[in-house]
Amino acid sequence: MRRKKAQKREIKPDPRFDSEVVGQFVNIIMVDGKKNTAQKIIYDALDIVAEKTNDDPLKVFLTALDNARPRMAVKPRRIGGATYQVPLEVPKDKGTTMVLRWVKSFAQKKKGKPMKIKLAEELMFAFRREGAVIKKRDDTHKMADANKAFAHFKY
Repeated sequence: MRRKKAQKREIKPDPRFDSEVVGQFVNIIMVDGKKNTAQKIIYDALDIVAEKTNDDPLKVFLTALDNARPRMAVKPRRIGGATYQVPLEVPKDKGTTMVLRWVKSFAQKKKGKPMKIKLAEELMFAFRREGAVIKKRDDTHKMADANKAFAHFKY
């Protein structure tokens, strides 16, 4: 080990659902320190999800994240002048962070609708195991599977 491990920061739970994952999502959505705006966008998106699915929005949100969370990913390792894509298992908290970022980026890429509607759509797609986030997870898994031959390089 060359460097110290980064310390885990404590993420404060959000005020409405008292969930750390929603609090983390607020921080990922937030731009220029505007936390109230990010909270409003997420809460509106979860209200839309609740309206369309007739289900508890937090349950739908957590299920969507669980459906889209990658179990395996590749990490580049430099060995003897060559760089190999080494498949590694993704820890649960890292996988959750990846999914939240994917949901945000795919929602931002859509045009012509407010962010709350785009976020709600992405979450419902992930809940139903379809859409761009699920495709990204599947591509990540395929990449890890294709590079199984280099699994012995993990250390």
